[in-house]
Amino acid sequence: MTVALRTTELDPIFRTARLTCRPVEASDAPFYADLFSRQELVAYRPDPTPFDAARSATRLGEDLAHWKQHGFGRWALVHAGRTVGLGGLSLKFQYRGLNLSYHLLPDLWGQGLASEFVRGALDYAALSLKAQEVYGLVRPANTASTRVLEKAGFIHAAEHMVSGAPMTELRLKLR
Repeated sequence: MTVALRTTELDPIFRTARLTCRPVEASDAPFYADLFSRQELVAYRPDPTPFDAARSATRLGEDLAHWKQHGFGRWALVHAGRTVGLGGLSLKFQYRGLNLSYHLLPDLWGQGLASEFVRGALDYAALSLKAQEVYGLVRPANTASTRVLEKAGFIHAAEHMVSGAPMTELRLKLR
């Protein structure tokens, strides 16, 4: 898959019916620390260890660097004036194409916000980034995230071990 980026600056913000998706910024550090310290959320990551403040800061730095290098990346998901999650499109060079990921505060699970973000991010990938294909990696136990991706049209592509944990790769062709 080729990710064709425009040479002009992209609008980094997109909106869905209930979400404003804006690039992460340094001031999001407290939200990163809160979100990634939650056991119920990290249980579905390849390494289910909650992040400490230093690891959260490192993750935010990586996300800021991705935006600077590629002109796209992880967004802060804002709902009703409150940051409620993170989601993004990123290049992971061990895999082909754009990786779609998302993390919502657990008290908002089951309200359709993940599905709404995924649809918006796929539109952004297709229209702004001219991407041909997107993939997501999901722990098999995370049936809710698997369902979100399948409802968006993703299909099972492969199984991997990531940080010692089984992961299912789902893919969606955009073109």
